[in-house]
Amino acid sequence: MAKEITGYVKLQVKGGQANPAPPIGPALGSKGLNIMDFCKQFNARTQDKMGKVLPVVITVYADKSFDFIIKTPPVATQLLEVTKLQKGSAEPNRKKVGSVSWDQVRQIAQDKMPDLNCFTVESAMKLVAGTARSMGITVTGDAPF
Repeated sequence: MAKEITGYVKLQVKGGQANPAPPIGPALGSKGLNIMDFCKQFNARTQDKMGKVLPVVITVYADKSFDFIIKTPPVATQLLEVTKLQKGSAEPNRKKVGSVSWDQVRQIAQDKMPDLNCFTVESAMKLVAGTARSMGITVTGDAPF
């Protein structure tokens, strides 16, 4: 028989660096979960992605056990990584802080595809380009679609 789900917890945690300090401790403690057990499992599964921000969805069951799914890094984080910027523009419509090519946008879209609600890579590329635009990053070249 399937376990009864009592809730979900969504967090963004750096890979391999989960610890019981806020925000993880209070979020899991309020659900009655074993915080150190989650931290050990998460750090073991994300050793290869050390330091990258990773969204995680934790499924909480009635018997205080849990499962979690690790997703790919957010598009904004990947764009900052590609452009080697610290942060996006404070005024994205006036100040442009960087640029990416359509090939880089395609690479990010293909990486993020399992977590997006898109059916084609082209539509995922439009989502990534929109995020870049809202961060003050221009997409150079002609759109391939």
